[in-house]
Amino acid sequence: MADQLIRATAAHNGIRAVGVITTDLTETARLRHNLSPLATDALGRTMAAGLLLASSMKQPQGRVSLRVRGSGPLRGLMVDAGRDGTVRGYVHNPLAELPLNLAGQQDVGRALGAGYLFVMRDLGYGQPFTSTVELVTGEVGDDVAYFLVSSDQTPSALALGVYADQDGVKGAGGLLIQVLPKAARDEALVALVESRCQHLTGFTPLLRSGQTLPEILDSLLGDLGLHILPEVQDLRFSCRCSFDRVLGALKMLGTAELQDMIETDEGAEAVCDFCGEVYQATVGQLGDLIQELQQNELQQNELQQNELQQNPALTEGV
Repeated sequence: MADQLIRATAAHNGIRAVGVITTDLTETARLRHNLSPLATDALGRTMAAGLLLASSMKQPQGRVSLRVRGSGPLRGLMVDAGRDGTVRGYVHNPLAELPLNLAGQQDVGRALGAGYLFVMRDLGYGQPFTSTVELVTGEVGDDVAYFLVSSDQTPSALALGVYADQDGVKGAGGLLIQVLPKAARDEALVALVESRCQHLTGFTPLLRSGQTLPEILDSLLGDLGLHILPEVQDLRFSCRCSFDRVLGALKMLGTAELQDMIETDEGAEAVCDFCGEVYQATVGQLGDLIQELQQNELQQNELQQNELQQNPALTEGV
């Protein structure tokens, strides 16, 4: 099944549900970052969570960033997801490994340890909104659900999962169910949804059993007036890095640092944290940057001299 996102409502629009399949994009991240199975699971869950959160944004250019800082061997991770269905991310320690937990699964909670979840919502205009919560379990799903309850006061259930073997990622995705404010006063409805979501033993077992997203949603909300919206959104791992951005960052180092790179390293290399793409800048390209900086400096001096000539009063007292 291709990576995709579907949306649904239930209980007369009192419940919002979103499901994602993220198998291919999680495999892409595994390959790009050479992730261990443990790091693959942690990053895969968080990328699915980021896409689920971004799906509620109104503006097409809206984005959500999830950053986890923890005391465990993974040390933390970063994910950037967009309303447009793109996502990227990385793990601080991509080779981290731990024994499986008592359930025979990757011990993501122990791998992240104690720490904090930072959530930034960029609406595409104005200043982004940032919130911080302590990690509840480190299992990602519980922590993001806790953020939604504490920050948005929206009862939410989140199921995330990644299934991988030695050959790669075989299944990944997630499901978000929220009781919206107008229905949250119905305590019986909230209790019913919570009860059903608690029986979810994980998301990937549902995928491995052959169930589709609509079938999974129907099993949870089918008797509550479930309405699956017809639009199916494609999802993909995509990074916004480029060689032009790398050159722009190098230029900010200044002429002295660039000259040192030419003389010492005979060029420069930059690696994107988000996607692992490697960019090489040659001696000639670094020389062009130095020449551009020198020309800019010369133009600035000329402008200052012209301004002083046109306004002699500026030199008084100097």
